[in-house]
Amino acid sequence: MAGSTALVTARENGSFTAVHEAFWAAARSARGDAAGTRALIEVLLLHRRMPAAAVQQGMAAAIRAGATTADVVAVEARKAAALVPEPAEDSGEETDPPPWAEPSGVVSLTARRAQLPEDKRPLPTVSHYDQLLKCQPKGTA
Repeated sequence: MAGSTALVTARENGSFTAVHEAFWAAARSARGDAAGTRALIEVLLLHRRMPAAAVQQGMAAAIRAGATTADVVAVEARKAAALVPEPAEDSGEETDPPPWAEPSGVVSLTARRAQLPEDKRPLPTVSHYDQLLKCQPKGTA
């Protein structure tokens, strides 16, 4: 895929954007080249059913959350699709920061876990089930 004619063409005509590049790089970094490229392909297939702007916002949210899966992109893209207005004329100038650099509504469980107080409860035990091991099945004695 990296050297494919389709990718070169998509980059030239602008349909493979900076957020696509960032998602692909993050996916390859997290999962390796083959699995990261598969994740990108799954995301590209979302473009068949969803507006491009929504998919790009979904990728941006996934990057911010550190979750490089097509499922996360799809969920975030669906949320964005409900909020995305009709596309306006493109002036060719990009004045806003890249969407993956903005704060996200996606909560990182790793970051959230660090904010929680220490769990001081004892570990669960299954020792009360040991009595079942001592029982003999009916008919055997």
